[in-house]
Amino acid sequence: RPAPPLLLKPAHTQALVIALVRMHLSPSQLQPAAAHSDELGAMILLGSPDETLAFGAKLGAIVRVGDVIALNGPLGAGKTLFTKGILSGLGHIGDVPSPSYPLVIPYDPPAVRISLTHVDLYRIDDPAALEELALDDARAEGALVIEWPDRMGARAWTDMLELTLIVHDDTTRALTAQVPPAWERRWPPR
Repeated sequence: RPAPPLLLKPAHTQALVIALVRMHLSPSQLQPAAAHSDELGAMILLGSPDETLAFGAKLGAIVRVGDVIALNGPLGAGKTLFTKGILSGLGHIGDVPSPSYPLVIPYDPPAVRISLTHVDLYRIDDPAALEELALDDARAEGALVIEWPDRMGARAWTDMLELTLIVHDDTTRALTAQVPPAWERRWPPR
């Protein structure tokens, strides 16, 4: 069973998660930040690959056309596994390969409720190269999940839900979120 969200101020969330992981501490040893909804981010511990898939599926169930979900984290953090969960929540059944080499993998109805484009920008060195990927068009027609969104530079959308997966151990991941106003009523997914 996933741990309940621990609410922290977004500016401190990622640094705190990294410190927790390095010190082998549990979030239960912390006190939540003051409850001001416009200042809060969330940290959620995902204790297994199944929990990662399940949480992704909850998110996929509420994704809308025009949504952009940015996935940060080191290699092997579970970004593609999390995306498989999102796609499952959209109705996709089957494999979800990493888009590391094709860069873009589209999923369209009827296999999913709405179109979703899975993007991996790891191999992009110059944000100008993003024009060729037609991400604005994909967003207009569906939703986007973007791994390695930092490669977008100034081209990144300000209204994207920015998630970071931090490796805790072989199976546990800490998920942090920077929640823009467009997502405030939907985050965290239930």
